[in-house]
Amino acid sequence: MSKTISIAIDGPAGAGKSTIARRIAGELGFYYVDTGAIYRTVAYFMDLLGVSPKDTDGVERYIDELTVGIEYDEDGLQHMIMNGMDVTGDIRTQDISQKASLISAQPVVREVLLDMQREVARQHNVVMDGRDIATVVLPEAQVKIFLTASAEVRAKRRTDELIAKGQKADFNKILQEIQQRDYQDTHRPIAPLKMARDSVKVDTSEMTIDQVVQTIRNIVTEKTGR
Repeated sequence: MSKTISIAIDGPAGAGKSTIARRIAGELGFYYVDTGAIYRTVAYFMDLLGVSPKDTDGVERYIDELTVGIEYDEDGLQHMIMNGMDVTGDIRTQDISQKASLISAQPVVREVLLDMQREVARQHNVVMDGRDIATVVLPEAQVKIFLTASAEVRAKRRTDELIAKGQKADFNKILQEIQQRDYQDTHRPIAPLKMARDSVKVDTSEMTIDQVVQTIRNIVTEKTGR
């Protein structure tokens, strides 16, 4: 059986990892694994129970009552299944995003989810994005990308995205939240966000989505021949 190919894409919140990773996976015919959504699902579950993401005892007490599944629809979009319920839409709030960052620092959560993520990569060709894919989850990935952009650019993209959906958006508040998330992700004691030594940095601040996709496709071809 031929060895599977793993493409690891790390980077801060709002850098466009999910959008880019989904496009790359679609073009290559790979599985797309959004690990941030997995942690959001855990955070959402604990939030429903009233358990703080900083409450180590509480998280450890209830983690065994949670089952997390990943399903893909006909368009290849990843759906998060929490105890049999599709919570894909429910986990996409700024509040859950912040709590996911905190809960991802809990050792028991990382332990439970690490094997799950690695098993998917053992069985399939994957494009996996997150904060520590190249450094911790898939250190042997054939392609490692660190996708980033300035905090201001990321905040504007998020603001524009919310406005386009007809929602209210305060740029300064979103910028502050992104900066707080960056601090949490880079300073957590377990698997902090950092660029792997052999990752290729791609700064998307001045690039279109198509330009980013092509840049990464070129890197993938160079490293894997795909």
